[in-house]
Amino acid sequence: MPESVPGAAYVLGALAVMFVVTVALRAAPFLALSALKNSAFVDFLGRTMPAGVMVILVMYTLRDVGQSTWLPATVGLAGTIAVHLWRRNAALSTVVGTGLYLAASAFWT
Repeated sequence: MPESVPGAAYVLGALAVMFVVTVALRAAPFLALSALKNSAFVDFLGRTMPAGVMVILVMYTLRDVGQSTWLPATVGLAGTIAVHLWRRNAALSTVVGTGLYLAASAFWT
């Protein structure tokens, strides 16, 4: 074997380090969450994050709306809001809003 190829001990050591780091990184959120289980701050984040994330997504979506794309964006946004208020299901309202936006884009742009 050429000198530049690492030996079996080196490869096994590297694999062991990768294994330990991967397991630790996957376990860290669960350990942190168990320590913060009864935290008022985590409860606050759990109540406010979904709305905050939706506001950021709406702002990101509407940032490049121009004269030719405002109508499909408005139709999609109105459909998303209406379905969410009706069913209180984020997945359903996202799918319906996206479908309405695509349909409106096909017809009006």
